[in-house]
Amino acid sequence: MEKTTTADRTTSVQRRPRRVPVWAKVLGGIALVLVLLFAGIRLAVLPGIKDLFGTESRDRSGPALLQSIQDMSRYDAASGNFQVVVDLEKDAKYLPDALRGSRTLYVGAGTVDAYVDLGRVGEKDVTVNGDRTSATLKLPHAQLGKPALDPDRSYAVSKQRGLLDRLGDLFSDNPNGEQAVQKLAVKHIGEAARDSELTTRAESNTTGMLQGLLRSLGFKDVRVSYGS
Repeated sequence: MEKTTTADRTTSVQRRPRRVPVWAKVLGGIALVLVLLFAGIRLAVLPGIKDLFGTESRDRSGPALLQSIQDMSRYDAASGNFQVVVDLEKDAKYLPDALRGSRTLYVGAGTVDAYVDLGRVGEKDVTVNGDRTSATLKLPHAQLGKPALDPDRSYAVSKQRGLLDRLGDLFSDNPNGEQAVQKLAVKHIGEAARDSELTTRAESNTTGMLQGLLRSLGFKDVRVSYGS
């Protein structure tokens, strides 16, 4: 506020505040976000700061509810342990990787079981002679179960994300999600199990189990075959 003096009177002149342009507000908001982002990264890197602002985990989950019970008639005869390295890269058109894009290197470890479904064996598939010393069994071929990813042995080796992807993680409900690489790991593990001799090992183990069981019951000749 300024005062102007004349011969007869003194009047006050009030200056209007300058309006900040819209583009300046936008740039200021972006700069504030970048400052907070890099400040958070530095706080996580500096020793001692992480412990000072560390979080405490509390398990507030409710009790698990039993939804159904299913009787199993299959014999799990073999299990394979697999490991795969997934290298997933996502690029954006017309934008450099430093601005938009991601690349994740993930080690996935899991197991696949091979089983024989004994519930599909009918009366015509089992033949026993009169004096119960010889038995012939025809079983279905062994099958592969669904791959099970082990979270304790699976981990991300490295994650590279563009600036826009990092900013998006700040407003995402699931930042740094690994669903895509986990699905690829499960897919590759399943393919490796199909190319392995896991089902052959399962049939061999099932044959040995049945021969040992029936021979303990007095059968001397036990023959097991597999078919569709």
